[in-house]
Amino acid sequence: MVKGPGVMKEYYKNPEATRSTIIDGWLLTGDMARVDEDGFIWLVDRKKDIIISGGENIFPVEIEDFLMDNPKIQDAAVIGIPDERLGEIVAAIIQLKPGQEMTEEEVLAYCEKLPRYKRPRKVFFDNVPRNPTGKIEKPKLRKKYAGREESFKI
Repeated sequence: MVKGPGVMKEYYKNPEATRSTIIDGWLLTGDMARVDEDGFIWLVDRKKDIIISGGENIFPVEIEDFLMDNPKIQDAAVIGIPDERLGEIVAAIIQLKPGQEMTEEEVLAYCEKLPRYKRPRKVFFDNVPRNPTGKIEKPKLRKKYAGREESFKI
C-alpha cells in the first residue's frame, strides 16, 4: 500500500476499480514483497499473478527468471491455466532468440532443475507481449491460452 501526493486519484471513468483499489487514500498496488535480514524490501510478484497449484503458491517471476537463463530463450512468461485436479497448472510461453530452435521436451528437460511443483506442465512457443513500460501483458496471455483475462483462483 502506498499513499502520498504522487499517487493516482482514480481510474479514468471507472469508479468501481477506483473503489476496490484506493481505500482511505491508500493505493493497494497488488505487489507482493519480502523483507530480508538487512531490512531491504524486495518486490516478489503481483498478487493477481500468483499461481496456486495443488495448494502451493508459485511466483511466476521466479520461473520466468529461470527460463531466461537459457541461452536459446529471448523472453518468457508464466501463467496459471485451470486444471480440474490441481486448481491451476504452470504454463510457460517461450519466445526463442532468432535462429534458435527448441522443442517442448527440451524446455521441460531444462526445467527439471526446478522443484517439481514449479515446473511448467504446458509449453507454448509464441511472442511474449509487453506493454510500453516493459511489463508482460499477462491478461492477454491468459485470454489466449486459458480462455480468460483474469487470474484463476479457487
